[in-house]
Amino acid sequence: MGVPLRQQLTVGSYLIKQKLKGVKKYPLVLMLEPLFRCNLACAGCGKIDYPDDILDKRLSFEECMQAVDECNAPMVSIPGGEPLIHKEMPQIVEGIIARKKYVYLCTNALLLKKRIDDYKPSPYLTFSIHLDGMQDRHDTSVCQEGVFERAVEAIKLALTKGFRVTVNCTLFQGENAHEVAEFLDYVTDLGVEGVTIAPGFSYERAPQQDVFIKGRDVKELFRGIFKIGKQRKWSLNHSSLYLDFLAGNQNYECTPWGNPTRNVFGWQKPCYLLADEGNAASFNELLETTPWEKYGNNSNPKCASCMAHCGYEATAVEDMLRNPFKALVLSLKGIKTEGEMVPESRFEEVVASSLSKIPVNVEVVEKLQGESI
Repeated sequence: MGVPLRQQLTVGSYLIKQKLKGVKKYPLVLMLEPLFRCNLACAGCGKIDYPDDILDKRLSFEECMQAVDECNAPMVSIPGGEPLIHKEMPQIVEGIIARKKYVYLCTNALLLKKRIDDYKPSPYLTFSIHLDGMQDRHDTSVCQEGVFERAVEAIKLALTKGFRVTVNCTLFQGENAHEVAEFLDYVTDLGVEGVTIAPGFSYERAPQQDVFIKGRDVKELFRGIFKIGKQRKWSLNHSSLYLDFLAGNQNYECTPWGNPTRNVFGWQKPCYLLADEGNAASFNELLETTPWEKYGNNSNPKCASCMAHCGYEATAVEDMLRNPFKALVLSLKGIKTEGEMVPESRFEEVVASSLSKIPVNVEVVEKLQGESI
């Protein structure tokens, strides 16, 4: 499977145009975050602990279309919160498709069975289903039993209706390579198009901070996964150089402008993951006023352990464009899973958050969980 050729050609053409124009900072994927409200209360989430007046905010259809037009990235990822809660989401998706942008609608799938007839299969639309492992692992991650089964049921339903479906997997502490490999085997057998996989980022606002895997442990885990994967036929929705980075074989700097975020506060500086660095009123203002040099795992302790694809996938793609021979050699030889790794960043640990944690509004979560049944 993997990303369809049509989409590869569209994105490739876009990248070549940026290079020919001499554009230094360009977006690859717009992270369109139209709400923070969710019907789950995951331990590692840094979004849902905002007060109700923030959780009740929504980006309108018009605001979403303005963001898509401003940014003009070839792909749009719609995370949250839980996007299917948004009443205008079908209209938003249709508007993005009408602009011939590829949209990944990220969902925990609790509402997908109920809402799936609001959407039509399209080569431009993919349901990106959140699964963090097999049943016990995933249900523990999202802090609710039964979610895995409902998500798998929704995946099967979406596939039978002709939708493109991928899985979005975040890895946390306690993972081991064999369990992750079992999970990748399982979702591959389900028939999904591919899997997005990355280590979780330690959101400052996350209710629990001890769930995040960091530093060398991340690279050792991915080396173990990729070693097993040499005998498998997994389809991972990443560039080969980004996967090589996860295995500790590339030393990359973050390029957060590659995945800019538009949310209820505006255009978030510098990226999807850091929530308290300020916001811009427009995409151009984001590019021009963000002190990009202040961020990245060699420049900012908040970024020390980050290896998320929203920061480094665009870096890997840029490296591939500059060094196509390197990418070709990697595709032929495969990812190195033994031997020396590239040096660690100069920050060994993320600085402890000074922000007080705002408790999750349990009553609202329970109400929304009831709506999803």
